[in-house]
Amino acid sequence: MTRTLTRTPAGKAVDVYGPPGGGIAPTVLLWHGMGPDERDIMRPVAEAAAAQGVVVLVPDWRSDAPDRGAAHLLDSLAFARERAADFGGDPGRLVVAGWSAGAGAAVATALRPGLLGGPQPVAVVGIAGRYDVPARTTGSVPVEDLMEDLAHAAPVPVLLVHGTEDDQVDVRSSREFAAALRTHGLPVRLEEPATDHAGVLMSAYDPELGRLRASGAGHALEGGRTTARVLAGAAKGIAAP
Repeated sequence: MTRTLTRTPAGKAVDVYGPPGGGIAPTVLLWHGMGPDERDIMRPVAEAAAAQGVVVLVPDWRSDAPDRGAAHLLDSLAFARERAADFGGDPGRLVVAGWSAGAGAAVATALRPGLLGGPQPVAVVGIAGRYDVPARTTGSVPVEDLMEDLAHAAPVPVLLVHGTEDDQVDVRSSREFAAALRTHGLPVRLEEPATDHAGVLMSAYDPELGRLRASGAGHALEGGRTTARVLAGAAKGIAAP
């Protein structure tokens, strides 16, 4: 396992997790949630995904920026497309994923590609997110985008992970979004590990730190492994619904 620190053109830090061995591997761009510049909390699940043979890029971004983080998120998306190969990643096999506030931002990249430019991702992964509020990448509401008949000529698979014990964002959010996607004939798969909002990242909330930390609890290990499997499978094209 390798971990490299780099920066986007806008100066935001990016951790790059590389799989064992050489060669070119599928790429996952993984966004953290609401906490500003918290890329480090994604480390446990990013390492677990990279160990399964993918390159994982985890950038910082700030939800408290005037544009709610849009510029940081889109800058990291451009960085992944343009620089993934520098780290052994294949930009042609790019998955965009996000947790919590990052989930809707990630999923929206498949639903409103015309707003973002560039090639569509091969899949998107939403982890413990809401899809009935404006996405920070597009400004539009993902579930409402489905009503717009946006000409999905090449539908992008949507993979969702949501803990059944999540007391921050109810699992019904992902269930309802998955149902809406199916209604519109779009490919979707939902995984529901028996864990909470942090457990899907192989982590737990530490009140003393005021942030997440890695957790060895059984439910968190299982939840994080589920997320890592979905991320790696989506990038490899083996978990597409």
